[in-house]
Amino acid sequence: MQKTVLALALIWAACGLSLVAQAPPADAPPPPPADLNQLMRGVLYPAANVVFFAQADNPAEIKFVPGHDPNMSTDPLTSTFGGWTAVENAALALAESATLLEIPGRRCANGVPVPAKDAAWVAFVQQVRDAGMKAYAAAKAKDQDKVIEAADPLNASCTGCHRRFRDRRGADAGRCK
Repeated sequence: MQKTVLALALIWAACGLSLVAQAPPADAPPPPPADLNQLMRGVLYPAANVVFFAQADNPAEIKFVPGHDPNMSTDPLTSTFGGWTAVENAALALAESATLLEIPGRRCANGVPVPAKDAAWVAFVQQVRDAGMKAYAAAKAKDQDKVIEAADPLNASCTGCHRRFRDRRGADAGRCK
C-alpha cells in the first residue's frame, strides 16, 4: 500500500511539475497590440510620407490655414510641431519604429508571425533605421538635398520589403512568408 501511495504521489508531483514547466513565465511581456499592417498604417506610412514630402516641398514654406488651430491639425506638417520639426519627428519615428518591427510576438494581418529571423527582414529593418537617422540629420540641417539622399534608401527598403513579404499572390494569405 505504501508503494502505491508513494508511486501516486510521485506521479502527481511529476504532473504538477510538468504543468508548471508549460505555463508561461509570469514576467513574460504581452504580445504587441498592433499587427504589422496596423503598425505600418499607423506609424511608418504617415512618417514616411512626411519625409517624402520634404523632397519636393520646403517644409519651412508651409502655409498654415487661417482660422485653424495648429493644435488640432491632423497633418503633422501644419501642426504646432510642423515644418522642419515635423520632418525631424517623422524621421525619428521611422528610426524608432525599426525596433517595433523587431518585437517578438508581432504578427502580420493574416496571423502569420513577422519573419523577424529572416535575413532579408533584418536587413530591411536596419535600412529603415539607418534611413530614418539620415533623414533626421537632413531635417535638422533643413537641407532638402540631403532629405532626397535619405529618402531614396528609405523608399528602396520599403519597396524591397513589400516585394519580398507583402506583394504576393493570394493577397493576405501569402504575406510575411
